[in-house]
Amino acid sequence: MYTGRFPRLTLGRSRHAPPVDFEDDEGRAIALRTFGNDPVDDEREALVDMYLAFDPAERSLGVPPIRESRIRTWQGRILDGYCVLAWDDERAIGQAVLVEDEHTNHELAVFIHQDYHHAGIGTHLVEALLAYGKDQGVDNVWLLVEHENEPARQLYDDVGFTVTDDEDHAVVMALSL
Repeated sequence: MYTGRFPRLTLGRSRHAPPVDFEDDEGRAIALRTFGNDPVDDEREALVDMYLAFDPAERSLGVPPIRESRIRTWQGRILDGYCVLAWDDERAIGQAVLVEDEHTNHELAVFIHQDYHHAGIGTHLVEALLAYGKDQGVDNVWLLVEHENEPARQLYDDVGFTVTDDEDHAVVMALSL
């Protein structure tokens, strides 16, 4: 939970809520869809499969969980928020969510399968999620990111987040839509 300030986002480029289709930096056709509007019959199973294949070294701040039962429980909680999924054909390759906290602010979390890192997918995914959240009436968004996770910190900075607090193992970044 975060109760600090939320710097106003200055939109420097066009952001679109899903559906969004684009070619990533590796030339793959990527589709971004809101949860419930995806190209497979069972999105939850596709997400479980994605997280079961996650490299443990790619986990941050204890998520995603490792065991299947915990992945399912965790997904049950975060899918109550706003969710955008990234797809390579029928394979779930990324998930970004906004989960409301007790102060009606929203925590952002984003996960990209390690086979798809450094291809521009995270930026598109976060931008689509923020546009979707804004369309749904989300005002304030915050996140935690580990100090050492420079690629993620750069992504969040690039899409408009500002560091608002520095904690032991992570920084808090926030913005107001």
